[in-house]
Amino acid sequence: MQKYTPHFFGIRHLSPGGAYHLLKFLDEVKPTAVLIEGLSDANSQIEYFTAPGTKPPFAVLAYTEELPIKTLLYPMAEYSPEYQALVWANNHNVHAEFIDLPSDVFLTLEYRQIRGTGESEAQPTGTSIYEKWAETAGEEDHESYWERSFEHNLLKDSYRLGVYEFGKGLRELSHDSPSHMAQNLVREAYMRKKIREVLDKGHLAQKVVVVTGAYHSSVLGPEMPPMTEEEFESLPRIKTKLTLMPYSYYKLSSRSGYGAGNGAPQYFEHMWDCMKKNDLERLPALYLSGIAGHMRESGTHRSSAEAIEGVRLANAMSAMRGGIAPVLKDLRDAAIVCLGYGELSAVSEAVARTEIGTGIGSLPEGVSRTSIQDDFYRELKRLKLDKYRSAVAMDIELDLRENRRVQSKDAAYLDLNRSFFLHRLRVLNVSFQKYKPRAQQSATWAEAWTLRWTPEAEIELVESTLKGETIELASAYALKDMLEKCGRVEEASAVIREACLCGLIDAMEMARKELQRLAVDSGAFAEIAAAAKDMATVISYGDIRKFDTSHFIPLLSQLFLRGALLLVEAARCDNEAAKIIIEAINSLNSISLEHYNVVDEGIWLEELKKLAGLDDRNPKLSGYACSILLERNLMDNDRLSSEVMRRLSPGIEADIGAGWFEGLSLRNKYALIARTALWEQISLYVESLEDDGFKRALVFLRRAFSSFGPSEKRSVCEILGEIWGVGSEEVSDILNRELEEEEQKTLEDINEFDFGDI
Repeated sequence: MQKYTPHFFGIRHLSPGGAYHLLKFLDEVKPTAVLIEGLSDANSQIEYFTAPGTKPPFAVLAYTEELPIKTLLYPMAEYSPEYQALVWANNHNVHAEFIDLPSDVFLTLEYRQIRGTGESEAQPTGTSIYEKWAETAGEEDHESYWERSFEHNLLKDSYRLGVYEFGKGLRELSHDSPSHMAQNLVREAYMRKKIREVLDKGHLAQKVVVVTGAYHSSVLGPEMPPMTEEEFESLPRIKTKLTLMPYSYYKLSSRSGYGAGNGAPQYFEHMWDCMKKNDLERLPALYLSGIAGHMRESGTHRSSAEAIEGVRLANAMSAMRGGIAPVLKDLRDAAIVCLGYGELSAVSEAVARTEIGTGIGSLPEGVSRTSIQDDFYRELKRLKLDKYRSAVAMDIELDLRENRRVQSKDAAYLDLNRSFFLHRLRVLNVSFQKYKPRAQQSATWAEAWTLRWTPEAEIELVESTLKGETIELASAYALKDMLEKCGRVEEASAVIREACLCGLIDAMEMARKELQRLAVDSGAFAEIAAAAKDMATVISYGDIRKFDTSHFIPLLSQLFLRGALLLVEAARCDNEAAKIIIEAINSLNSISLEHYNVVDEGIWLEELKKLAGLDDRNPKLSGYACSILLERNLMDNDRLSSEVMRRLSPGIEADIGAGWFEGLSLRNKYALIARTALWEQISLYVESLEDDGFKRALVFLRRAFSSFGPSEKRSVCEILGEIWGVGSEEVSDILNRELEEEEQKTLEDINEFDFGDI
């Protein structure tokens, strides 16, 4: 057994400088084996990393099979040193493998570390060791320190040796928690084991290159013992699965997994391109011209001279810190000064687009496809949706009714099954489809969708693997997760509605039981009404979506009754809350009309009559209750006149009376216009007001009339003209004449009236 001393090349994940220097080093050493820090059970996927049709960014996704789902994400961009090492090995027909712990062990240790972190274990506090290091070097943050110290250093061996020493220093100065330190020691012992196994297979130590993070590179040599097979077998494990998935620069910028995140992937791709061409000096111009270009696209002109001045400023700031070239922080500051004229807001969008970019990776079809992807493509074929898997958005209209002109059951309910499939994808937040709400809400049999396939949709689909093996199972899990988080009745009813649209009967039944439980204790009128509306919708879908609604009818009846009995008390509220109550009243009133055979309509109407006659409730809501009674022919002219006289009398506060009329006028306006007695009483009411009361009432009355259309306002004016003995021609002249300056000023003052003063 040879005493091994292979070449160790410390890197930082997603580092273009690391990739550049690593390739130079590999060309010089010409190794027979390249060993890379990465999940060792991903070795079966290595052939796909460099296969024709593979385009970075992509990621290795490992996840547990059992709940709670834990994940491990290992993203790679074109400028990742690990990816470039694999490309080099493939091009030179050299053995390559990952040597870190397999995912079943790694995720177990990671999970235990998180759970084990508690009060009993001292945690690092304050500034991290990375930020302290940067501060000591005179940099504002670690990213700037790393880029200026390592990424830009193109001298031979300087990167490799510098990173090696940096890693050693980190180990000496870091104060990791005991659990995190233990995890690293286990990983490093395992990596030493894998290195020795490669050497035992006949590879010469001087022809082996080990590519690892800077922190680990100084402790993987023969000075410390490798993990034994017995020790490895004794490690705790949890069942996991592993797959490759396409990735995007947007996700790369906002997430991190096994390796560190990368906040500016497009910028580092430009850096990689410049390094490959030995033209790093071009990077500042690329960055600033990119920002100027994005600003011009959005309508803000910036000249080339301003971009050039930005390059000069960035170079000057870099020189002041002894840098070889400007770092991202220098370039961003220069963009704010020279292109944003000192305002970050002026360039923020262009900066984000330039730094993050829109790059999306792809994998050859069929490569490492997850079970949910297989199910998705099977469903596309079964439902004849293959042609919609296109980058061009296409609309599709669905008729959910049975097609009696075809012979097979699948063909008869093709559109219904398409609807189930698309709604399940919607619940999973897969962006392949976009639902288009229809103006005709009563047409429960018709749906419209826009379908468009993007790599982002593929990413979202793969991530749904964490919820289930198939689209159906994953969407059922998503609904179950939503249900477990429910705390209010309308949340549970929303889950029932979603399950109905998805055709998931078991999920509907689970949500029904939860809703019934929550409804017992709920005293919120608006929540109960929203839940009842959902139940009414679900029941109306029954015949179309082919499921038994009998279990939901008693629940609708229960919710409706509870909502009706809560109405009067709920009306004890302010005008802001009244908006929500009115929406809830509309829901229950619609249910009483559409489902009169299964709900207690009589109690609902009695409660409306109570509210219409009460003086100690919100006047707008009392007026609104009157409007419903009028609409349903349950209030005659005598009762209306009596109510108007009582509400709009000199003894009633102006805002209360006018607020009542506002509520009365929110529904069928033609029913009001037809009742002359109403307008006679309103005329008497306005005439009786003193100046102050008139001004206060005018604000509310004008707000009430704002919902009237031009023809409705003309009809009201003509009625009032008859009451006042003014001819129709004179009324027309008054309506059509232009306002005088003083009158216009008065209207403007009313428009600016502060309702908070009332």
